[in-house]
Amino acid sequence: MTVKVYDRLPEEAKAIRTEVFVDEQGFTEEFDSADHTAIHLVGFIDNKAVATSRIIKINDTDYMIGRIAVLKANRKGGLGARIVYVAEDIIREHGGNNAFIHAQMQAVPFYERIGYTLTGETDVEEGCPHAMMSKKL
Repeated sequence: MTVKVYDRLPEEAKAIRTEVFVDEQGFTEEFDSADHTAIHLVGFIDNKAVATSRIIKINDTDYMIGRIAVLKANRKGGLGARIVYVAEDIIREHGGNNAFIHAQMQAVPFYERIGYTLTGETDVEEGCPHAMMSKKL
């Protein structure tokens, strides 16, 4: 997978997030003002956009990785981990050393496998339980 980095929300990321979060999972508040300032990543296989995420700067050392999505047909191939690892590299390049993810509870085991730990903070977003996770980079 080749990952491209954007300083604006590209149509490919918008399409993936709509398919995964709106159509599949039923979220209605997918797009927000953070999309205007975030760094956006899109993963491509054979010129087809298959994965996305975004990075939001919290402060000089802390960054949030969010909206991590892989198209259903491309799951189970390591692409979710790959898009997160690229995001972590970008955070390091910007001088950050802590990454946070507001994870859906069903995805917590996946994030634990790639080095994230629960912070203890949980909440419900659009009826879906979430947990805050972090990783020292």
